[in-house]
Amino acid sequence: MRLCPTAEGSTVISGYHIKIFRPECNPTFQSVHCIAYLERDIRAVLPYLNTVMGGSTYSQDPPSVTFKVHGKLITVHSQQIAINALKDEEEADKIFHWLKQEINDTWEKRDQIKPSFQEISKPQILEILKLLPRNNCRQCGQTTCMVFSLNNSAWSRNSSASDKGVTFPLPSPSNE
Repeated sequence: MRLCPTAEGSTVISGYHIKIFRPECNPTFQSVHCIAYLERDIRAVLPYLNTVMGGSTYSQDPPSVTFKVHGKLITVHSQQIAINALKDEEEADKIFHWLKQEINDTWEKRDQIKPSFQEISKPQILEILKLLPRNNCRQCGQTTCMVFSLNNSAWSRNSSASDKGVTFPLPSPSNE
Protein backbone atom coordinates (compact mmCIF):
# COMPACT_ATOMS: atom_id res chain seq x y z
CA MET A 1 0.00 0.00 0.00
CA ARG A 2 1.23 3.47 -0.87
CA LEU A 3 0.19 6.70 0.81
CA CYS A 4 -0.15 9.73 -1.44
CA PRO A 5 -0.03 13.31 -0.18
CA THR A 6 -3.04 15.59 -0.06
CA ALA A 7 -3.01 18.13 -2.89
CA GLU A 8 -3.94 21.73 -2.37
CA GLY A 9 -6.57 23.53 -4.38
CA SER A 10 -10.12 22.74 -5.50
CA THR A 11 -9.52 19.21 -6.75
CA VAL A 12 -12.01 16.51 -5.86
CA ILE A 13 -9.42 13.76 -5.43
CA SER A 14 -6.42 14.87 -3.47
CA GLY A 15 -5.18 12.57 -0.71
CA TYR A 16 -5.57 8.81 -1.08
CA HIS A 17 -3.85 5.50 -0.54
CA ILE A 18 -3.81 2.56 -2.92
CA LYS A 19 -3.92 -1.15 -2.26
CA ILE A 20 -3.03 -3.56 -5.07
CA PHE A 21 -3.79 -7.26 -4.58
CA ARG A 22 -4.61 -10.57 -6.24
CA PRO A 23 -8.24 -11.69 -5.97
CA GLU A 24 -8.79 -13.72 -2.80
CA CYS A 25 -11.36 -15.95 -4.49
CA ASN A 26 -8.67 -17.25 -6.87
CA PRO A 27 -5.09 -16.29 -5.95
CA THR A 28 -3.76 -18.02 -9.07
CA PHE A 29 -5.22 -15.30 -11.31
CA GLN A 30 -2.52 -13.47 -13.23
CA SER A 31 -4.29 -10.13 -12.95
CA VAL A 32 -4.38 -7.80 -9.96
CA HIS A 33 -7.02 -5.48 -8.57
CA CYS A 34 -6.58 -1.95 -7.30
CA ILE A 35 -8.55 -0.14 -4.62
CA ALA A 36 -7.87 3.54 -4.01
CA TYR A 37 -9.15 4.75 -0.63
CA LEU A 38 -9.97 8.45 -0.85
CA GLU A 39 -9.56 10.98 1.96
CA ARG A 40 -12.55 13.00 0.74
CA ASP A 41 -16.10 11.97 -0.08
CA ILE A 42 -16.61 12.54 -3.83
CA ARG A 43 -20.29 11.58 -4.18
CA ALA A 44 -21.12 15.05 -5.57
CA VAL A 45 -19.09 14.40 -8.74
CA LEU A 46 -20.63 10.99 -9.51
CA PRO A 47 -23.68 12.20 -11.54
CA TYR A 48 -21.37 14.40 -13.64
CA LEU A 49 -18.95 11.52 -14.11
CA ASN A 50 -21.90 9.33 -15.13
CA THR A 51 -22.60 11.82 -17.94
CA VAL A 52 -18.99 12.31 -19.05
CA MET A 53 -17.82 8.69 -18.85
CA GLY A 54 -21.09 7.11 -19.98
CA GLY A 55 -21.53 4.95 -16.90
CA SER A 56 -22.97 1.52 -17.44
CA THR A 57 -24.29 1.39 -13.88
CA TYR A 58 -25.18 4.34 -11.68
CA SER A 59 -26.55 4.02 -8.16
CA GLN A 60 -27.65 6.76 -5.80
CA ASP A 61 -27.79 4.44 -2.77
CA PRO A 62 -25.06 3.57 -2.16
CA PRO A 63 -23.53 6.26 -4.39
CA SER A 64 -21.42 4.76 -7.19
CA VAL A 65 -20.88 4.74 -10.92
CA THR A 66 -19.37 1.86 -12.90
CA PHE A 67 -17.99 1.98 -16.42
CA LYS A 68 -15.71 -0.04 -18.65
CA VAL A 69 -12.60 1.50 -20.20
CA HIS A 70 -10.12 -0.49 -22.31
CA GLY A 71 -11.46 -3.77 -20.93
CA LYS A 72 -11.15 -2.63 -17.30
CA LEU A 73 -14.19 -2.47 -15.07
CA ILE A 74 -13.94 0.66 -12.92
CA THR A 75 -16.30 1.49 -10.06
CA VAL A 76 -16.12 4.89 -8.41
CA HIS A 77 -17.72 4.97 -4.96
CA SER A 78 -18.06 7.98 -2.69
CA GLN A 79 -14.78 7.22 -0.88
CA GLN A 80 -13.03 4.55 -2.93
CA ILE A 81 -12.29 3.55 -6.49
CA ALA A 82 -12.01 -0.08 -7.61
CA ILE A 83 -10.26 -1.15 -10.83
CA ASN A 84 -10.09 -4.80 -11.88
CA ALA A 85 -8.11 -7.07 -14.21
CA LEU A 86 -4.84 -5.14 -14.23
CA LYS A 87 -1.54 -6.53 -15.49
CA ASP A 88 0.59 -5.10 -12.71
CA GLU A 89 1.19 -2.21 -10.34
CA GLU A 90 2.47 0.01 -13.16
CA GLU A 91 -0.77 -0.35 -15.10
CA ALA A 92 -2.76 0.31 -11.90
CA ASP A 93 -0.86 3.56 -11.33
CA LYS A 94 -1.28 4.65 -14.94
CA ILE A 95 -5.05 4.03 -15.01
CA PHE A 96 -5.65 5.52 -11.55
CA HIS A 97 -3.76 8.72 -12.38
CA TRP A 98 -5.67 9.05 -15.67
CA LEU A 99 -8.97 8.52 -13.84
CA LYS A 100 -8.02 10.94 -11.07
CA GLN A 101 -7.41 13.62 -13.72
CA GLU A 102 -10.73 12.81 -15.46
CA ILE A 103 -12.62 13.11 -12.18
CA ASN A 104 -10.94 16.39 -11.23
CA ASP A 105 -11.50 17.81 -14.75
CA THR A 106 -15.16 16.76 -14.65
CA TRP A 107 -15.63 18.53 -11.32
CA GLU A 108 -13.99 21.71 -12.58
CA LYS A 109 -16.29 21.74 -15.65
CA ARG A 110 -19.46 20.67 -13.78
CA ASP A 111 -21.25 23.94 -14.58
CA GLN A 112 -21.03 22.98 -18.28
CA ILE A 113 -22.24 19.38 -17.76
CA LYS A 114 -25.78 18.17 -17.19
CA PRO A 115 -25.57 15.58 -14.39
CA SER A 116 -27.13 12.19 -15.10
CA PHE A 117 -28.91 10.41 -12.26
CA GLN A 118 -30.20 7.75 -14.62
CA GLU A 119 -29.69 4.21 -13.48
CA ILE A 120 -29.27 1.53 -16.10
CA SER A 121 -31.62 -1.43 -15.88
CA LYS A 122 -30.43 -4.56 -14.13
CA PRO A 123 -28.61 -7.18 -16.21
CA GLN A 124 -29.95 -10.59 -17.09
CA ILE A 125 -28.97 -13.68 -15.08
CA LEU A 126 -26.44 -15.04 -17.60
CA GLU A 127 -24.76 -11.63 -18.00
CA ILE A 128 -24.03 -11.64 -14.27
CA LEU A 129 -23.00 -15.29 -14.19
CA LYS A 130 -20.41 -14.71 -16.92
CA LEU A 131 -18.66 -12.15 -14.68
CA LEU A 132 -18.41 -14.47 -11.66
CA PRO A 133 -15.69 -17.05 -10.94
CA ARG A 134 -18.35 -19.80 -11.04
CA ASN A 135 -16.66 -21.77 -8.27
CA ASN A 136 -19.45 -21.34 -5.69
CA CYS A 137 -17.02 -19.83 -3.17
CA ARG A 138 -19.92 -18.36 -1.10
CA GLN A 139 -18.04 -15.09 -0.40
CA CYS A 140 -21.18 -13.23 -1.45
CA GLY A 141 -23.29 -15.07 1.11
CA GLN A 142 -25.19 -17.12 -1.47
CA THR A 143 -24.98 -20.89 -1.90
CA THR A 144 -24.02 -20.77 -5.58
CA CYS A 145 -22.98 -18.30 -8.25
CA MET A 146 -26.29 -19.00 -10.03
CA VAL A 147 -28.31 -18.02 -6.94
CA PHE A 148 -26.27 -14.81 -6.65
CA SER A 149 -26.92 -14.07 -10.34
CA LEU A 150 -30.64 -14.69 -9.97
CA ASN A 151 -30.93 -12.50 -6.86
CA ASN A 152 -29.14 -9.58 -8.54
CA SER A 153 -30.67 -9.77 -11.99
CA ALA A 154 -33.63 -8.11 -13.65
CA TRP A 155 -35.62 -11.19 -12.62
CA SER A 156 -35.23 -10.39 -8.92
CA ARG A 157 -38.33 -9.18 -7.10
CA ASN A 158 -36.28 -6.76 -5.00
CA SER A 159 -35.10 -3.46 -6.40
CA SER A 160 -31.37 -3.70 -5.69
CA ALA A 161 -28.62 -5.96 -4.42
CA SER A 162 -28.08 -3.68 -1.42
CA ASP A 163 -31.72 -4.24 -0.40
CA LYS A 164 -30.86 -7.92 0.03
CA GLY A 165 -27.74 -7.25 2.06
CA VAL A 166 -25.52 -8.49 -0.77
CA THR A 167 -22.19 -6.74 -0.87
CA PHE A 168 -19.08 -7.38 -2.86
CA PRO A 169 -16.25 -7.99 -0.40
CA LEU A 170 -13.50 -5.41 -0.74
CA PRO A 171 -10.36 -5.45 1.33
CA SER A 172 -10.49 -2.96 4.13
CA PRO A 173 -7.85 -0.24 4.33
CA SER A 174 -5.00 -1.16 6.61
CA ASN A 175 -1.63 0.18 7.51
CA GLU A 176 0.68 -2.42 6.10
